[in-house]
Amino acid sequence: MPIGVGRATGTPDEAGITVNVRDSAIAILTDWQAPDPAQDSLRHAVLAFVHSRTDACRRECVPGHVTASTLVLDDGGTHVLLTLHPRLGRWVQLGGHCEDDDDIVAAALREAIEESGVAGLRIAPELVAVHVHPVTCSLGVPTRHLDLQFVAHAPASAQIAVSDESEDLRWWPADALPPGTDHALAYLVARATRRAVGTARLRASR
Repeated sequence: MPIGVGRATGTPDEAGITVNVRDSAIAILTDWQAPDPAQDSLRHAVLAFVHSRTDACRRECVPGHVTASTLVLDDGGTHVLLTLHPRLGRWVQLGGHCEDDDDIVAAALREAIEESGVAGLRIAPELVAVHVHPVTCSLGVPTRHLDLQFVAHAPASAQIAVSDESEDLRWWPADALPPGTDHALAYLVARATRRAVGTARLRASR
């Protein structure tokens, strides 16, 4: 077990080892091959923070806490589902705080389902990007979100529904994102769509 990882409640894996959100965040960040030096620097910084605090994945952690988000692509991989966040006032991917989830991927999937209303989302377990940003969240005081970002595909028949946590919910062309889109979202969309194209080409070649 890595230094600083406390045993906590969670779900036993096939080897009988208890896995929880913090354990899984550490494992994913440790194993992840970041796509560029900037992302690798963030990987190291977030990993060090999570190692240093047993509450790093809980919203009560005032200095900052790990969150989980999901960029949902449509079945064709050409459109992305974005929510108009009431607190941020701009369009962003789906996501939020970790709760009593089995692991960090489960947290990302739960948030995506809750905020999209879409059943049958297929989430890839591989980390796509990391983003750290200052925010005053539901904690009520200035903090930082250490966001671990994943990608999921919606089924062709997906019906979306605006949640209580959103002002609006809409599909956007991946190559025509909303005005005011920041670099972090543009980067995430570029990474996700690039992977989707690569996966489609691989399937077609088989």
